[in-house]
Amino acid sequence: MKFLAAFYFCVAATSYSQHQPFRFAWLTDTHVGSPTGEADLRCAVRDINGMTDVPFVIISGDVTEMGSTAELVLAKRILDGLRMPYRIVPGNHDTKWSESGCSVFPRLWGDDKFVFDSGGCRFIACTSGPNMRMGDGHVPQEDLRWLDSVVMHMPDPAQPVIFINHYPLDDGLDNWYDVLARIKRVNTVAALCGHGHVNQALSFEGVPGIMGRSLLRTGSVGAGYTLVDVRSDSIVFTERTLPLEGPAAERRWHAILVVRRDYAKDTARYPRPDYSVNTKNPAARVRWQTQTGSTIGCSPAVAGSVVIVGTAKGVIEAFSVRNGKKLWSFATGGSVYSTPAIGRVASQSPPDGKDRSHRTRSSVRSDSVLCAVVGSADGVLYCLNAANGRLLWKHAADGPVVASPLIADGVVYCGGSDGVFRALSLSTGEPVWEYRGVAGFVESTPLLFDGKIVFGAWDTFLYALDARSGVPAWKWSNGSTVRNLSPAACTPVGADGRIFIVAPDRVMTAIDAATGTTVWRTKAHRVRESIGLSEDAHTVYARTMNDTLVAVASAPNAPVTLWSLSCGYGYDIAPSMPVEKDGSIFFGTKNGLVYCIDAGTHRDARRFKVGNSIVNTVRPVSSTDVVVSSTHGTLTRLHFLPVSH
Repeated sequence: MKFLAAFYFCVAATSYSQHQPFRFAWLTDTHVGSPTGEADLRCAVRDINGMTDVPFVIISGDVTEMGSTAELVLAKRILDGLRMPYRIVPGNHDTKWSESGCSVFPRLWGDDKFVFDSGGCRFIACTSGPNMRMGDGHVPQEDLRWLDSVVMHMPDPAQPVIFINHYPLDDGLDNWYDVLARIKRVNTVAALCGHGHVNQALSFEGVPGIMGRSLLRTGSVGAGYTLVDVRSDSIVFTERTLPLEGPAAERRWHAILVVRRDYAKDTARYPRPDYSVNTKNPAARVRWQTQTGSTIGCSPAVAGSVVIVGTAKGVIEAFSVRNGKKLWSFATGGSVYSTPAIGRVASQSPPDGKDRSHRTRSSVRSDSVLCAVVGSADGVLYCLNAANGRLLWKHAADGPVVASPLIADGVVYCGGSDGVFRALSLSTGEPVWEYRGVAGFVESTPLLFDGKIVFGAWDTFLYALDARSGVPAWKWSNGSTVRNLSPAACTPVGADGRIFIVAPDRVMTAIDAATGTTVWRTKAHRVRESIGLSEDAHTVYARTMNDTLVAVASAPNAPVTLWSLSCGYGYDIAPSMPVEKDGSIFFGTKNGLVYCIDAGTHRDARRFKVGNSIVNTVRPVSSTDVVVSSTHGTLTRLHFLPVSH
């Protein structure tokens, strides 16, 4: 690949005083797949190719509109038309709606982060997420370790560093402080970002920040990008606009001084996540917590005395429910964003424990074992023995599996990224039926209700299939043709003959389970993708985007709000579902809070902060205990204390 070799050369003798003037082109927020994204990027490539003083190009994320494989392949085809090397990192649009589980981007471009030297300066860039889950940006644990290594091995601490990330290094990136702590160890002279779509001068705790405009044309303003001139004493930023007609126009809009920056001398106190809620009026205590070292983008599953969870590094891991001790791990070939489903299956181990690859029916034991079924971005559904992690069977799909399975009556139900929804035998992994009419990838857990399997996909539709045959019963749409408004990230709930969903269109909907017709829709609550059901199936819970948990009656033919409770979590868009267990309602938030609310009184919103990143849908163990996973890579068992009055 032509963008690799040209960047690397010996820097052992490079120092701050020796860096040479040079220029590069900087593109961001190209959004290929949006109405003008492809045309605008082709226009920019043609324009840059006409220059003789641009040795390389930087692209800082949101390369595509929805992160689909087709969009990414198209973007690469266009960018490969550049006559000079380029380097690229993904943005949230490339990772949030990724049918490949964020695996196609690094496969196409060789990596999703980079480091190289030019003109005596070092360029460092990493990913920003959020991966597969709506919420704030988040630099994965894996990338933070990579940053540690890059910073540690800087040949000269005075060498100027230009850092690139899609997100600004502020609290819109939930672990911004972790990134800043690393890039402040070196002479970071500028931090470039996109995401906001406008030219803007910023300061990230003293680090000069520059946000670049989106490449996309807007109104009467043509497509455009930034030319960056790195001089011996300054860095100058020039917007280059490409009108539909006429010559390109340039406007210098910002400059920063290139001086030796010693951040260790900065004594200012900057805001950091506040954990005082855990100590001022303690509502819970940590029974145990473990750091897996990798992003966790799925919920844990509890199988007897074992907690099972998957990680973005492609490993399924099991821990003791009692003390958090790691019990076993199983490596897949791709990232795991699929929440394990738990069931019982006839044992497929011969009594003598020998190799099972040539087993016969007569050699299979008659007892059953507790198993976990998990999907992986490698395109395989795995069925593992929950006690020891041994493989019982695997089923290969025709594409990544980022959805979560459901087990019911000896059948595994799961969607894929290949347009197929499958029903498999829990005993053997063999197909029971397949439905091949899904136009977008499936992300969430399906619902089994009134003999139908109900699930959403990123194609604007909610599907209902006959659970026995896979024959379509109905298909529902909210009327929008915008893919990212699809009812795909929430797990539907069913009660009183209705299916209930919330979606990014911010509407709660009740659908007749038999016919697929709309019973009612309401915008009374600012909902998004977080919905749950009471244990008695009479109340639908929804966690709103603006700090409130609401309860809606499931039976009436019009929306009836039973109660609402302001919880104090602020603005939130994470798809963490409310779950009721033995009279307690639990849920998590995008900023690491875990709540426990009494379902009878719907008062006393007790909370505990386990971190500062997205909490996946929690797994209650009892009315007081819950197992929690977060995108920061932690797995925690919390015990909520009794309410004191």
